[in-house]
Amino acid sequence: MTDGVGPRASGEAAGREPDGADRLPAAATVADRPLGAVTTVAEGVVELDTMLGGWERVTAGYLIEGPEPVLVETGSQSSVPVLLAQLASLGIGPTDLAGVVVTHIHLDHAGGVGDVARAFPGATVYVHEKGARHLVDPARLVDSAARVYGPLLDSLYGRLEPTPADRVHVLADGEEIRVGPNRSLVAVESPGHAKHHVGLHDTTSGVLFAGDAVGVRLPDVGVLRPATPPPDFDLDQALHSLRRFAERQPAALALAHYGLVAQPLDLLEEATGTLRQWAEVAEAAFRRGEDIASALSAAFNPPPGALPDEHRQRLDTLNGVHSNAAGLHRWLSAREASDPGT
Repeated sequence: MTDGVGPRASGEAAGREPDGADRLPAAATVADRPLGAVTTVAEGVVELDTMLGGWERVTAGYLIEGPEPVLVETGSQSSVPVLLAQLASLGIGPTDLAGVVVTHIHLDHAGGVGDVARAFPGATVYVHEKGARHLVDPARLVDSAARVYGPLLDSLYGRLEPTPADRVHVLADGEEIRVGPNRSLVAVESPGHAKHHVGLHDTTSGVLFAGDAVGVRLPDVGVLRPATPPPDFDLDQALHSLRRFAERQPAALALAHYGLVAQPLDLLEEATGTLRQWAEVAEAAFRRGEDIASALSAAFNPPPGALPDEHRQRLDTLNGVHSNAAGLHRWLSAREASDPGT
């Protein structure tokens, strides 16, 4: 994808909608969408169900409370009305939000940034260095997304409005975002899923906001699936990022997809093993000249009837096997090109 910052699918999949897209219902109007759950999940941490596509427990944002409250993840542009209503219900007015952080600039995490920045004119927008320019000028990112998603871009995700350059702050690894005199979010650079990915560790609650670095585990599905999309998935970097998270000994992990996990080290160990397994199956198929997506589906997809169709559809739309296969294929091809002996 152009500049390496496209959505979950890639140029390799251009013209093909994400898995399950042909079964998507028409997007609900804003008036028809429920507010979405607002739940305190840790000390001063409020989970906001941003209701992508009107679906519950698929995409989450998190409000970190304090004298200078900070929002982690905006969700997609289509989720902005829900998000703003949730923040208003918590008493967060236009002058109250101090910061907005996105773990990376995929549209299901950052598509609402421009709209949220406009709604909260005093909030600083924090992002990884490699994603900053695309928040300021999202034209190429949105164009890439439109080529991949087609009509689904507008019906499910929405687009991305520009954020003024003077509102954007580039996060350095280890930098702290102040929430209050005794509370901050520590940036943890965590590439692998995307080169512009950063985690955030809350110094008060101990919660680590993991974005997509750990993978996708929807509560209604119950299976952890790695997120290995093109264009810049890298296995070694992804595994290193998981080790960095574990070294910080978080009290819990907050997943964007979805929710708080109270056994963080167990989940990080599971994520490491699952990611290695997916890579091994993909590499074996790659060496045999077989279709990687078919191999992954045979090895890891729940058997027919194991999941209600609705839950399978949500998982496949958000984090489909074909998108993950394209990312693994791209990584394997790049590795082979750089070292033919591998």
